[in-house]
Amino acid sequence: MHRRNFLVGGGKVLLGLSGYLSFASAFAQTSTETAKASQSTPFSFDSLTAAMKELAGKPYESRQEPLPGPLDDLDYDEHRAIRYRPEEALWRGEGSFELQAFHPGWLFKEPVRLYVVEDGSASPLHINSDAFEYREPLDPEAFAGLELPGVAGFRLHYPLNSPDVMDELVSFLGASYFRALGRGNLYGLSARGLAVNTATSLGEEFPRFTDFWIERPRQRDKAVTLYAALDSPSVTGAYAFTITPDKDTKMEVTARLFIRRDIQRLGIAPMTSMFLFAENNRSAFDDYRGQVHDSDGLKVVRGNGEELWRNLNNPSQLANSFFSETNPKAFGLFQRDRNFDRYQDAGAGYHRRPSLLVEPLHEWGEGAIHLVELPTELEVNDNIVAYWIPDGDIKAGQELEYRYQLTWGAIEESTDPLARVTALRTGIGGTSGVENPEDLRKFVVDFEGESLGNLSPDGDIEAVVSASRAKIVHTSVSHIEANGAWRLVIDLIPESDAPVELSAYLDFDGQRLSEIWCYQWRRSDG
Repeated sequence: MHRRNFLVGGGKVLLGLSGYLSFASAFAQTSTETAKASQSTPFSFDSLTAAMKELAGKPYESRQEPLPGPLDDLDYDEHRAIRYRPEEALWRGEGSFELQAFHPGWLFKEPVRLYVVEDGSASPLHINSDAFEYREPLDPEAFAGLELPGVAGFRLHYPLNSPDVMDELVSFLGASYFRALGRGNLYGLSARGLAVNTATSLGEEFPRFTDFWIERPRQRDKAVTLYAALDSPSVTGAYAFTITPDKDTKMEVTARLFIRRDIQRLGIAPMTSMFLFAENNRSAFDDYRGQVHDSDGLKVVRGNGEELWRNLNNPSQLANSFFSETNPKAFGLFQRDRNFDRYQDAGAGYHRRPSLLVEPLHEWGEGAIHLVELPTELEVNDNIVAYWIPDGDIKAGQELEYRYQLTWGAIEESTDPLARVTALRTGIGGTSGVENPEDLRKFVVDFEGESLGNLSPDGDIEAVVSASRAKIVHTSVSHIEANGAWRLVIDLIPESDAPVELSAYLDFDGQRLSEIWCYQWRRSDG
């Protein structure tokens, strides 16, 4: 594995661990003006890096403790009744960005601390109960003047869709989860700072962003930079995010990691999404909607430039797929189908959910992209996870750095020169109206693209198909006059109950015309 060790540069370390910890705890008792006067402390990404490296050498300590007053007993409905007052937004009316906080309580009992960085110095941001509106069933008087030990997280606003409306742009809330929007999007999938021991027998660990430092944006800034401290029993980390809102919002991320104890499976640039059903498993759900998902496929751009598309599934049991790679160019979870008619959900607006693409900014070496699919019967559950696993053992004492760009939005994919998968359908195999083998299964994959549009419907297009743990009985490729797509049909019989791995692409006279389609299916998936 190509691991990038790094040095803390820039001369003197300005903020050591002791200063970092005392700084993090002091601001809860300090007013904003007093904090600016007495708690302003030199800050840099390198000083944060040094502090997190030192922290990794000490035993892990959770911040979770009883919250003051009525905060500790908030339930779901009560927490939902608390809203940040927009007029209290930080930097309101001063420029392009505004900040609002999420209230602690309910699931968010460990306080997150915020700081504002300006001219190389950081000041703690003190937010008390006056910044929030407490609605029914809560009694506002019970929260009056309440000092908060921190917040649950925060969100940044920006005029993303209209110059006179401050739209929510990005949200950091819960563990190391965050999500963002491109123009015209609605929130869907989430990213995470790090995944630790996902889908292993050890049980998953969820590192937390415990503190954030946000650089104060200037009036005409089109990007904002923030930093985060990550902590967990197995790892600490220093993160830097530069966020540039646009039609497709970009985030440039640097993650400096310090391994506290051995980790069985480390997930870099993880993302989490939801896939309930689409055309490939529609028969399992009695629902008026045609599709329900935040993402419909995993996109991989390999180091050699080959492009893969893996349709997602809601499997009957936990499913793992590993795509071994050296220095991948990109991977991500995409919402490729953006036609409302195929969803028919006017409230959820699944056709407007963003895609998320990860692009490494240096060579990541050898490893694998890991796709985890969990069975679910409810669309409120995120059951899809994808991330990069570096090769080699992850041992205590290691220092790692990863840099990558995240792109959020309705990301357009060129269909020249590669045709794209536009639909996957599955069902009973064979020919209708005649008796077919009982286990015969049919997979129908539609491709569309400029490379196919110029070919004659009678053109000699072939499919290169492979399947593991299954016997391929029949394949065919044909042109669909009604919509211009080219359709690949595969009939196969599984050899056992083990997962069948399928892949295929379209070829004309030795020239690849399409991306490589991949899919995992079990007999128990139906």
